[in-house]
Amino acid sequence: MKLLRIHHAAIICADYPRSRRFYTEVLGLRVVAEHHRQARDSWKLDLALPDGSQIELFSFPNPPARPSRPEAQGLRHLAFAVADVAAAKSCLEAQGVLVEDIRVDEFTGRRFTFFADPDGLPLELYESA
Repeated sequence: MKLLRIHHAAIICADYPRSRRFYTEVLGLRVVAEHHRQARDSWKLDLALPDGSQIELFSFPNPPARPSRPEAQGLRHLAFAVADVAAAKSCLEAQGVLVEDIRVDEFTGRRFTFFADPDGLPLELYESA
């Protein structure tokens, strides 16, 4: 088997309109498809990044909160590559998003920072080469 790349990451949100706005308007992801699954009372929104990778945003009635602190087992965070971390941080902050201070990866020397989506899911901006 030869894995080629990550195709998508799936996220379950608590408030679909709020999260849809965050991922499309704040982060600027392009809507590929949007479907309401009546049998599950659930929305599924496919969002694309410029490289073709995708995020699937789901809603379900009354999803349990995601444990994140202390660190919980499972996926820790989702990282987005950006050309300039400082510029991306400023853009998010201009839209009212709280963003941590920029740090430097001790192994790669690249800059990064963290912020959260409307449900507290940790998201990272990682400066690409």
